[in-house]
Amino acid sequence: MKLQFLQTLSAVLRHGSFVAAAKEVNLTASAVSLQMRQLEDYFGQPLFDRSARQVRPTPFALEIAETLNQTIDTLEALRSRKGVAVTGRIRLATVESVQVAMLPGVLQKLRERAPGLEIAISKGLSSPLIDDVKAGRVDAAVLVQPQSGGSSRLSWFPLAREVMVMIAPPSARLAPPAELLRRYDWIRMDPATTGGRIAAQYVQRIAPRLRWAFDLPGTEAIAAMVSAGLGVSVVPTLRSELLVAYPMLQVPLGRGAPQRQLAMVCRPADADSRLMQVVLEAFQGAAQKRYGEDAVAPQKP
Repeated sequence: MKLQFLQTLSAVLRHGSFVAAAKEVNLTASAVSLQMRQLEDYFGQPLFDRSARQVRPTPFALEIAETLNQTIDTLEALRSRKGVAVTGRIRLATVESVQVAMLPGVLQKLRERAPGLEIAISKGLSSPLIDDVKAGRVDAAVLVQPQSGGSSRLSWFPLAREVMVMIAPPSARLAPPAELLRRYDWIRMDPATTGGRIAAQYVQRIAPRLRWAFDLPGTEAIAAMVSAGLGVSVVPTLRSELLVAYPMLQVPLGRGAPQRQLAMVCRPADADSRLMQVVLEAFQGAAQKRYGEDAVAPQKP
């Protein structure tokens, strides 16, 4: 018997159907049914009454589930026991803005909590990083979550919302965003990035058919161009350090302001590991410190 079969059984009991459970465990309904048949063969007893339209668990199936939950609770207590060092190696990738805004705090926390943890850090754009996680080239990534929510084959943990603003040259007079776009060239955040696509959709909504002067991939480069008077742009709210380095006018976009969602993503098989939980908790803490009320409340994988 495989332990995965017991996880599938638990999903069936929670959802009340093979079809709903199949979505959670990333299997087909027929594969779930086959696993339940194999469990029944293993225990030599039926686990479900299949005579009704919905599968009904037998008392024996509920007994298995209760035993399984008690075992899981015991194992979780062992995993969470204080004083047990978290060691190992994790390959972690982030988008560039996260390396500046959150990564220093994360590494500081991990150095305190898990000094024996070896971390290999890389950088990239959100879409390729998602592929890297799927392919196993990295263990986890912190990136901008796709507007669609992201691949259901992966585990997603939201960290913070970044509200976007319009930035204009320091000499600009405060005006509605659409008017500023008429006065100045539009410096477009590269639409190859998720955040760039979100910003471009907003601009096209308030100023249809507007042409851009040029594309830039990073907010720091955009801030430098805007501060030099070369145009306006829509970007995530800038860090205070950038505003000091590059004086500019920052214009709130109101209730309909576009947002991008920062999230940590990993493969489902890794999501429950203690190592991944420690890394997630470090990012959640850094997000709360950096984004305040826009940070997502911490939750365990």
